[in-house]
Amino acid sequence: MRDFRIEIPDAELDDLRERLARTRWPDPATVEGWSQGVPLDYARELCEYWRTRYDWRRVEAEINAWPQFRTGLDGGGDDSVEIHVLHARSKHPDAMPLLLTHGWPGSLVEFLGVLPALTDPEDPADAFHVVVPTLPGFGFSGKPTTTGWGVERIAVAWAQLMDRLGYERFAAQGGDWGSMITSALGTAAPEMLYGIHLTMALAPKPDDAAGLTTQEKADIRFSKEFSRYGSGYSAEQSTRPQTIGYGLADSPAAQCTWIVEKFWDWTDCAGHPENVINRDRLLDNVMQYWLGSAGASSARIYWESFARRRLDDVEVPTGVAQFPHEMVKLPRSWLERRYTDLRWFSRPDVGGHFPSLEQPESFVDEVRGFFRTLR
Repeated sequence: MRDFRIEIPDAELDDLRERLARTRWPDPATVEGWSQGVPLDYARELCEYWRTRYDWRRVEAEINAWPQFRTGLDGGGDDSVEIHVLHARSKHPDAMPLLLTHGWPGSLVEFLGVLPALTDPEDPADAFHVVVPTLPGFGFSGKPTTTGWGVERIAVAWAQLMDRLGYERFAAQGGDWGSMITSALGTAAPEMLYGIHLTMALAPKPDDAAGLTTQEKADIRFSKEFSRYGSGYSAEQSTRPQTIGYGLADSPAAQCTWIVEKFWDWTDCAGHPENVINRDRLLDNVMQYWLGSAGASSARIYWESFARRRLDDVEVPTGVAQFPHEMVKLPRSWLERRYTDLRWFSRPDVGGHFPSLEQPESFVDEVRGFFRTLR
């Protein structure tokens, strides 16, 4: 393990601003609002702010305030990838180790705002030692140069990471791809886990899907609408990640809007992402993709895993929080067939796909509440 600090050269930030100044903008949409994508006026306003007022050094210092390192992990394969890890140890020595895994288009930025509450709570009995790895091909982690880095392999790599840190047992939490990786950990290394907590739990549709409540039927309709109108990004990234990568690597405006559109669509934001996540934090997250030219490499997790998603049974203690604007919300009875020890199932009143950013207090309460039952 090698200590690591983020130190972006001024030349890279100058290049970003120059590229933004030269953006060739498309025509405006032929309809009002976001139904054709990010509106032109907002895209221009956001990118101009990024060019002239956004301060990368602020978040760079915020991340660097926490211990970080990079270490090579192979996930049981022949080749290793250098993984960037933030390791926020609690001052309470008996704290429970907690592994947090992000997804796409998220990053470690999702968890910066909740680290103090998780590591230094009012009640020391709720304290966690928090480990936040960055997915292969994302942010400041290295990029796989061969195929094979899908969900199951990343899960094995995370088990290697926690063993390397000296944590014989730990708790794990994730959403989006982080939910799938955390579930795969529950199958691959159950002996290492106190339990897992998920904010986007997936399970097969049972042959007998009768007896659903009115709310569960509405949830399934919501998920079907998302699949019909909101899943074009995944079709592209799961089939042609290299092609979309050229534009994302070359144009910061493309990378920004490709990501920010999802924060509009997937958050409980009443029509505008900045209603729940401030502009600087949105750009902090975009920068995790721009600075490392991760447009193509981050998309490849879809190519590696999308068509080969496994929904193996998970027998470790499991908690699920279904936030109301989550893109996939399955009935508890379906989840119980896969997560055979489902001990916690909650439906918070507000929030979406990025709860640690949208509703940090609610997210912390959910994580604390579930793992409190396992300490």
